[in-house]
Amino acid sequence: MNGEYIKRISDEKLALLLRAKGAVLIEGPKWCGKTRSAEEAANSVLYMQDPDTIKANILTAATKPSLLLEGETPRLLDEWQVAPELWNAVRFAVDKRRTNGQFILTGSVIPSRTDDMHTGTGRIARMKMRTMSLFETEDSTGEISLEAMFDDEANSDGRSELSVERLAFIINRGGWPAAAHEGDEKIAFTIANDYLEAIANEDISRADGIEKNPDRVKRLIRSLSRNISGEAKTSTVLSDLIVNDESLSHVTISQYIDALKKIFVIEDLPAWSPKLRSRTAIRTTSKRHFTDPSIAAASLRATPKKLLADFNTFGFLFESLCIRDLRVYSESIDGNVYHYRDKNNLEIDAIIELADGRWGAAEIKLGAGEIESASENLLKLKGTIDTEKMNEPSFLMVLTGTEYAFKMKNGVWVVPLGCLKN
Repeated sequence: MNGEYIKRISDEKLALLLRAKGAVLIEGPKWCGKTRSAEEAANSVLYMQDPDTIKANILTAATKPSLLLEGETPRLLDEWQVAPELWNAVRFAVDKRRTNGQFILTGSVIPSRTDDMHTGTGRIARMKMRTMSLFETEDSTGEISLEAMFDDEANSDGRSELSVERLAFIINRGGWPAAAHEGDEKIAFTIANDYLEAIANEDISRADGIEKNPDRVKRLIRSLSRNISGEAKTSTVLSDLIVNDESLSHVTISQYIDALKKIFVIEDLPAWSPKLRSRTAIRTTSKRHFTDPSIAAASLRATPKKLLADFNTFGFLFESLCIRDLRVYSESIDGNVYHYRDKNNLEIDAIIELADGRWGAAEIKLGAGEIESASENLLKLKGTIDTEKMNEPSFLMVLTGTEYAFKMKNGVWVVPLGCLKN
């Protein structure tokens, strides 16, 4: 690992928000690069967790927090949640100064909201940062742009350089900046393994101040990993765990899952609710996902060799990798990602919807064998949408782990993940 900054897709959004708001809060998982990106945009920095000053910082925040805000702007307040008093101080300073681009706040934990904590609406913009996409780690050629697909200007040709062996390596390595350009498997994989240990032994208990059993946390994450990319309800997870831990309850599991969400380990994929031609009921259960697929791979000890021997697990983890990248790309163009499933079990892996109402749909398939059936599913979805009440899809896409990009005769795109960018 070297000290050179790797540019992130989110850099442009951060710059835009600083021009538009008095302060920007960057949230996301530990080690995803929040502080490093914020440092690039900041002109002064306060590291709240600096061992040499943390006690003084907390005391100052409790007595006169405005002192901690002094410095050239934009001023970065790293891990601000160590002293929640800073939130109201920032909001007040923004109101008083009446100038945009004053502060950047970063945090790996969503702090508990107190009664006197201002919402920050209108003053503090929120921005979610994720681990690195394949385009950011230079594993994707970026020949096909998601934004261009929405604008009907996309190149229909592309060739991914990713072999199936490389995809298995990438899933285990994850999108952690520290591992992004690490070629040594043993070193690259330690990041996700260390992250998993940090979650279980420290971070999850800090999320809500309640001490949690590390072994129980690991078993929970392993259960969630076995159900990744699926609609795993809390009751399903409880049934999986109670065999070896009879003292567990639905309430306890829910508390653990909520804590994992607070530290940005779990990020479920919500269901999409479009206007349909018929009265077909839409299932609203979210799909289970981690913020990075390497978390699940580390928990399951799913090495590249094991994934290549178990394409069922490989497929689920590949889907989670695709969802992470689609989230990174879509958010840079003001979009969100959902999944779709109705009572007739028509299921679509990813719906990308933009703020202006345009949308596209993607089925995710690791190999070429299911491309044809996946395209038929996408066309079925198109036929169920009430286009008098909402737009027709801007595109239908099968997102794959294959080599070549092309457009099928039925109009459906086939796009390797290794060709996609924002």
